[in-house]
Amino acid sequence: MKTRYNMNLKAVTFVLLTLVSLGLNAQLDRSKMPKPGPEPEIKLEVPSEFKLDNGMEVLVVENHKLPRVSYSLRIDNNPIATKDKAGIESILGAMLGNGTTTISKDEFNEEIDFLGANLSFGFSGGFAGSLSKYSDRILELMADAAINSLLTEEEFEKEKAKLLESIKQEEKDVDAISRRVRNVLAYGKNHAYGEYVTEETINNVTFSDVLAFYQKYFNPNNAYLVVIGDVDVSNVQRQVKTHFGKWENSVDVSIPLQPAAPNAQYTQINFVDNPNSTQSSIFVTNNVDLKMKDEDYHAALITNNILGGGGEGYLFKNLREDKGYTYGAYSSLGASRYGLGRFNASAKVRNEVTDSAVVEFLKEIKRIKTEPVDAQLLKDSKAKYVGNFIMGLERPQTVANYALNIKLNDLPQDFYTTYLQKINDVSVEDVQRVANKYLGVNQRIVIVGKGSEVLDNLEKTDIPILYYDKYANKTEKPVFSKPLPEGLTAETVVKNYVKAIGGEEKLRAINTTLTSSEMTIPGAPFKPNAVIKQMSPNKFSMEVVAEGMGTLMKQNFDGENGYMEQQGRKIPMDEKDVSSRKSTKGLFDELYMEPSTLELESKTAIDGTDVYKIKVTKDDKSSYRYYDAETGYLLRTEETNETQGQSVTTITDYSNYKDVNGVMMPYTMKVTAGPQAFVFETKEVKINEGVTAEDFN
Repeated sequence: MKTRYNMNLKAVTFVLLTLVSLGLNAQLDRSKMPKPGPEPEIKLEVPSEFKLDNGMEVLVVENHKLPRVSYSLRIDNNPIATKDKAGIESILGAMLGNGTTTISKDEFNEEIDFLGANLSFGFSGGFAGSLSKYSDRILELMADAAINSLLTEEEFEKEKAKLLESIKQEEKDVDAISRRVRNVLAYGKNHAYGEYVTEETINNVTFSDVLAFYQKYFNPNNAYLVVIGDVDVSNVQRQVKTHFGKWENSVDVSIPLQPAAPNAQYTQINFVDNPNSTQSSIFVTNNVDLKMKDEDYHAALITNNILGGGGEGYLFKNLREDKGYTYGAYSSLGASRYGLGRFNASAKVRNEVTDSAVVEFLKEIKRIKTEPVDAQLLKDSKAKYVGNFIMGLERPQTVANYALNIKLNDLPQDFYTTYLQKINDVSVEDVQRVANKYLGVNQRIVIVGKGSEVLDNLEKTDIPILYYDKYANKTEKPVFSKPLPEGLTAETVVKNYVKAIGGEEKLRAINTTLTSSEMTIPGAPFKPNAVIKQMSPNKFSMEVVAEGMGTLMKQNFDGENGYMEQQGRKIPMDEKDVSSRKSTKGLFDELYMEPSTLELESKTAIDGTDVYKIKVTKDDKSSYRYYDAETGYLLRTEETNETQGQSVTTITDYSNYKDVNGVMMPYTMKVTAGPQAFVFETKEVKINEGVTAEDFN
């Protein structure tokens, strides 16, 4: 089975990197901005308003262009700190909208489908849309789901289990770790925006807690309903009073707002060591007090657009297009009516350029503060923003949000009709002024990464480094290596691995392998089956098939030449890959490794397991292998390849070893290539059967 994973790694890596490269090639020419058309005119109807006796406010915008109607319900509570029961709002939100006390979950969903409508709920409200001829019924169903939601203990246990599972999956996830640490440092652990969900807080939540939370916070006291579409205001008023009028308000649930934590007193790196990281997650972040009603608001939007709003931004141009450090670098500058907005500039970069990326982030932030923006770039940035704004008006949810924004943010009624004019009025001087006001004097740089590979260089930046664990607790600088046993060599580690998985005699007796695995692809709603065949010394075949879709991808190497076939295109293997494959001496790399090519670098840890890190040098190229210090099994391989001018580090993790005909084989393989992670779960392995030479033609 090492068969599959040594030789297989090269093949799988080739496939994954090819898929990544297809995305890299599909770049648009961003050097030229299309000529703008005539200045668009924004016309947003002033909504009719009325208020129910229970406190719910209703905004109605008539639009008779299409026979459709949408309803946006907003429960406008202040941020709620749930403390030792963090996660309760997520559980409740998942339970809402799944039937009512009078209509079962299945019947409820079937009727929604029958009407050709859509209806969804979360803890902060819901959305419904349908043809206008069904408006009364869809509004009735929405009201019933809000007022008489079917909350059962069975559904509670199911959603609680889902949340617990998601927490486990996020335990090593760089994005989840970074988000948690950033929020705590920005707001504090006791703040509604700073608290985080753990297994402990979820297990603290009972079904009774959820029912009480629903009764207390999901009510009309602070509710807004925005109705947009082919409706008549008088009919809407009658329908809403009929269906929502019986919704009882509760006691005052006003929640005092807590201030955010202070910003960093000096520019600093807040580092979280994550030994599994294949890349470093970098966030330059600060709290900002920016509100939509502020005079600077429109200038702030354009300033952020220029710095990191997309492919034309300073950050992307520098870190992606010029330096090639990352797939993308972006920024955001968020407004909050509570004064709890954030500035963020972020990217995921290769470990070896983490320090350089930090320097470039600070350089570009300083640039927009100190150098006047190019007048043409400013003009293009405004044109792009205007275009995106206009496109957003096509969605009913967007129009509903605009109507509600005016209400909630105390904005003038002409806020959106004058929006584009205010965007176009932003000047070069405005950009520089706003950048200095909101992008922070001192920067907090939150980095989650592999400390053993990035800290030495980060220390050379002379930026003070503070260390935190994955839950934002302050900690000491991590220790990365442990003392090696006396007399241990790389050759010994490799021999111990061969012995651990079955011994040299059994491994050399394996001539072919056939492996069938279920493959998880990021973002794909299906899990294709990957069938991998190998024949000693170097023949390889891989076919990925999805049910109902046929063959998605096929790759073959017959010992002399190879190709990859995808979407009807057959791409020959390049000379470099052919040479590498032809040089493979057998199905198990460790049987053929020369001691002179091996170096025992250190004893470190992966997920708490002690491992020996071996450096392998072949054809002047280095890769790394990590062997369990106790079992001898191979747990990880790591190598870097060039793809379309980009260095992509591929890390392959092996686990779940099982005995197959006396040979221990890893039944789970996770391949992380750049930002993508692919998981192979083996279902069946055949040794010395089911494979012929014809399979590689």
